Amino acid sequence: MNAFLTIALMAVIGAIIGGITNHLAIKMLFRPHEAKYIGSWRVPFTPGLIPKRRDELARQFGRIVVDYLLTPDTFRNKLFTPAVREKAEDVIGRLIGKHVFGGDKTLSDWLDMAGMRGADEKFEAVALGLVDVKFEEAKARLLTGTVAERVPARWMDEAEEKLPEIRRYILSRAMDYVNSAEGRQTIRKMLDDFLESRGTFGGMLQSLFGSSETLVDKIQREGLKFLSASGTARLLDGLIEGEYEKLKNRPVEELIGGFDWEGLKESVLGYVRKELAAGERLDRTLKDYWPEGEEWVARNVTPALTDFAFAQAEAKMEEALGRLKIDQMVKDQVDTFPVSRLEDLVLGISKREFKMITVLGAVLGGMIGIFQGILSLLIN
Repeated sequence: MNAFLTIALMAVIGAIIGGITNHLAIKMLFRPHEAKYIGSWRVPFTPGLIPKRRDELARQFGRIVVDYLLTPDTFRNKLFTPAVREKAEDVIGRLIGKHVFGGDKTLSDWLDMAGMRGADEKFEAVALGLVDVKFEEAKARLLTGTVAERVPARWMDEAEEKLPEIRRYILSRAMDYVNSAEGRQTIRKMLDDFLESRGTFGGMLQSLFGSSETLVDKIQREGLKFLSASGTARLLDGLIEGEYEKLKNRPVEELIGGFDWEGLKESVLGYVRKELAAGERLDRTLKDYWPEGEEWVARNVTPALTDFAFAQAEAKMEEALGRLKIDQMVKDQVDTFPVSRLEDLVLGISKREFKMITVLGAVLGGMIGIFQGILSLLIN
């Protein structure tokens, strides 16, 4: 009976020692939270293991997160999938449709948002300034040099080819006029005026040649003969060609230098200002000018924009993660995390396991106590 009590007592004592030892070991992981001092002497095993190695623990947490949890492959597998790309394209398309084509913002509003205020006045000033400069340049070029130098060579060649036609036209119109009743009347009037201006001599000529009608007939016939003669054609050709050559060599400024250029410029600027109507044109939405724009952008721009964004994001992802310094962020967060809260978190997750460790310590202590009791009895 004494042997049994001895063994039982030693088993109980061993169990108590084992349980308390394991329980203290678990507590010493976290407690005490701070180092304890007696004077300037720090009490051993203070603070607890985790508070003491908190900096290293935070650093290891950061490395674990970067190397095994939030890796580039993790982000790539989660973010750069066909489903995510499709959703992103849909979101981009809806945003463009809503804010660019679906809103009531005019072109002027968009330009104001871009920092270009008073765009209509600026556009008008630029357009009118450009027209003014080009007008002065064209005027200077036009008034410098001769006609042959300023008029395109092709035009001059075509005009020279038309000279015989001009001569034929002049002769044809002249013959038609001389042979017409109007031409006959003109000849009679000129003849009567001539004879009257000569007084007695005119009367002698009239009595010599007969009535004025006879003279008109003669003059009309002779005029037609003169106009139809080959010599007349050659004479007229020479006159026309001579005048044409003179025209080619004349300075342009002599011909049109007195033209009202300022009036013409004001008219041109007024026309440009009226047709430009910058204020009215900018006071419309993008959809007014491009009704099918939303559909075209959704079909051609949005997919390309999404592909570009995903390609750039995937190419720069590893670099971006490196710049984020996630390991340092985790370390900083762990460093600022209260140890008591960390203890509650760990114990809350592993409470059953820690209790089982305590029980296991008690069981092992009890078994060791039984073994010691038996061994003690055998030795005695």
